[in-house]
Amino acid sequence: ILVLDGAMGTALQKQDLPQGVCPEQWILQQPDVVQALQQEYISAGSHVIYTPTFGANPIKLSDYGLEGQVIDINRNLAILSKQVVQSQGGHHWVAGNISSTGKSIRPWGELGFENMVNCYKQQVTGLLAGGVDLFIVETMIDIQEARAALLAVKECSDLPCFVTMTFDQHERTLSGTDPVTALITLQSLGAAAVGCNCGTGPEPMISIISKMKSYAKVPLIVKPNAGMPRLQDGKTIFPMNVTEFSRYVSPLIAAGANVLGGCCGTTPEFIAEIRTATQQVQPNPIKPDSHSILTTSQRYLTISAQQPTIIVGERINPTGKKQLQAHLAAGNVAPIRQIAKDQIRQGAAMLDVNVGMPGIDQESVMTAVIEDLSTLDVHLTIDSTDPAVIEAALRIYPGRALVNSIPLEMPKTEKLLSICQKYGAMFILLPLDADHLPTTTEEKKAVILKLMQLAETYQFEPTDMVIDGLVMTLSTNQEQAMETLKTIEWCSTTLNCHTIVGLSNVSFGLPDRSIVNSTFLSMAIQNGLTMAIANPADDSMLRTKLAADLIKGKDKHSQNYITYFNKSKQIEATKHQTTESTSTKPSRSHPISTGSKDKLTALGDGVFQAILHGERKEIVSKVKHCVDQGVLPQDLIKGYLIPAINRVGELFEQQDYFLPQLILSAQTMSYALDYLKPLLKDTSDNEQECQTTIILATVKGDIHDIGKNLVGLLLENHGFHVIDLGKDIACETIIASAIKHDASLIGLSALMTTTMPAMKQIAESIREKGLACQLMIGGAAVTPQYATEIGAYYGADANAAVKLAKQLSKSPV
Repeated sequence: ILVLDGAMGTALQKQDLPQGVCPEQWILQQPDVVQALQQEYISAGSHVIYTPTFGANPIKLSDYGLEGQVIDINRNLAILSKQVVQSQGGHHWVAGNISSTGKSIRPWGELGFENMVNCYKQQVTGLLAGGVDLFIVETMIDIQEARAALLAVKECSDLPCFVTMTFDQHERTLSGTDPVTALITLQSLGAAAVGCNCGTGPEPMISIISKMKSYAKVPLIVKPNAGMPRLQDGKTIFPMNVTEFSRYVSPLIAAGANVLGGCCGTTPEFIAEIRTATQQVQPNPIKPDSHSILTTSQRYLTISAQQPTIIVGERINPTGKKQLQAHLAAGNVAPIRQIAKDQIRQGAAMLDVNVGMPGIDQESVMTAVIEDLSTLDVHLTIDSTDPAVIEAALRIYPGRALVNSIPLEMPKTEKLLSICQKYGAMFILLPLDADHLPTTTEEKKAVILKLMQLAETYQFEPTDMVIDGLVMTLSTNQEQAMETLKTIEWCSTTLNCHTIVGLSNVSFGLPDRSIVNSTFLSMAIQNGLTMAIANPADDSMLRTKLAADLIKGKDKHSQNYITYFNKSKQIEATKHQTTESTSTKPSRSHPISTGSKDKLTALGDGVFQAILHGERKEIVSKVKHCVDQGVLPQDLIKGYLIPAINRVGELFEQQDYFLPQLILSAQTMSYALDYLKPLLKDTSDNEQECQTTIILATVKGDIHDIGKNLVGLLLENHGFHVIDLGKDIACETIIASAIKHDASLIGLSALMTTTMPAMKQIAESIREKGLACQLMIGGAAVTPQYATEIGAYYGADANAAVKLAKQLSKSPV
């Protein structure tokens, strides 16, 4: 078992690290402080010590005007750590420490993925120059940012890179990624070890590691806090002592941990206990179950012969679609989003994405489509004959995708295998020889075996691939269908591999294609088919699939079959009720006051759905159309915008939505309001909505503002007058602003435990000056207990903060 070091930030706080200074620069000015701490960790039993470069990336250093010194700062801090190891005999390792920039990547934020990779490459370059032995990307809350950091390391160095994510009490990162999804994505991309750090104490991490263990092909890391922070005698403390902490070491190892250390609040004494405990036990061996798993940024999909047959939607393809071709030629990818949503609604578990057509830059179009579709959280198959297009898509896809496809066509085959290996993608193996079109099962077998043998040289296993049965059209050769079925059966039973077909090929050129497709699909499922690229709008095909899965024993307790037909009955009943209602009953009461209510209600519902699903590109045109058709702006806001954003909040509370969806919907709402505000009449009602002023700020010494910015955006959506002072704001500035603007509320954010005491200072200043305003606080390290101790109110997340602000704005101070 590898033993890491303990906390750096909370330890430096005890060494009187001043608030508001750049920690990395402060360390360089007095290196003895951090070197003494690192020596203590090594003496306590750490095999690995981290460089004190947690925030030494260009984005965070720019807050101190040090963005031009990234390489020098990282190199010099790595050298300090190497000196400590060398002074101890050189039998330990120095890990180059990399963490979050505090910025979000598109489509959730404004920073491009490649910009993020290049940002981290600067830090990696400096750490390499300082002589680090490995890299550790830690405390990540966004899987896409973790991917960017990992790729930066891989593209600059051959050194191993560990990655740890921070999960909350619901076992999700702030952006909604669960432990298994994070593990699959990161180990597939090349992380040498994966795990969790910070966020919680050791007990919740037992469950997180247990969930990862069955799927882990790499060692698992745990680096817990010494409990959750609280305020004591004006200082932030972590309540768990060494004895309490050490009780969890053996359970963590039993759960599957191979690498252990301590995060916030831990000291060399904690590490000594970990080292003692690990010497008495052996880690569980790394023996992952055999799984084929794809991931999005928030969830994973297991491909299995025991699971229902997966339908891959085929409609995102410009071939034969003149209107879609015209949109793509004009650089407009928005229609693809609607095609995707329709297929998901119709029952597709995955979507095949193909933008192949002449006259366009396929790389830029493909990346734009992938970026947009990633907001739908749907599993994707990247479909192109051009390796460069496939690589561009895989690079920005925030998970593990499936590539369609790899034929036996040198040197293209090797290029595609290399790309899939780099990005950890699964792929469809296409039994197609560049020199010959296999028509018999035996010919297909020969090509399949050659491709599998070649894939093994790139460290791929059978679970990493799906074999295409290569469907030919019946209208030209009736024998081909049976040859495909034989191929599927051989792959399934002899090779124990997953299989896929392009279903619609079988019926090309024939009448009543749906019945041919459905019948062939049923026979293919009987022969072991795993996946089918098909049109989910084909109701006959989908019903046949459900029945075949049921009979084959792939639909446990008939759940999918029953759910589908119950839903179909509900839809039909709704249609009947709607028809009856509009023909025999008066229109329902609705806030819209002009024109045809039924028509305008439909328009308003479109706006509601756009906000619910974060349709940023479409919202303004939809709102404008409503206004042009006679919908009053205030009615649109009250009747649709506010209910929509409230529904988003409910979905967030239910863990159906996560931070990315919340951000998208809030931004969409903001765009709608920006358009409507100039059109609103100056009514007393509207004036009343703008009366509550709230001051927002991230406290002094803290430069994290993602959460605070989202709170501000949501508050504006709900009619608050928000004055956002920014990050790293002094107490005096916050108090002065509250007085100047006669604010009713002050909202404070802090991500780091070291900056939380600033919240208490502000709370005391409010009371000392007798201000008529209330204080609400939040942030990753903040707890309800801490809020109570300093006399503030606690907002657990952005949605909770809005609810709290509404309550407080109606309460007397």
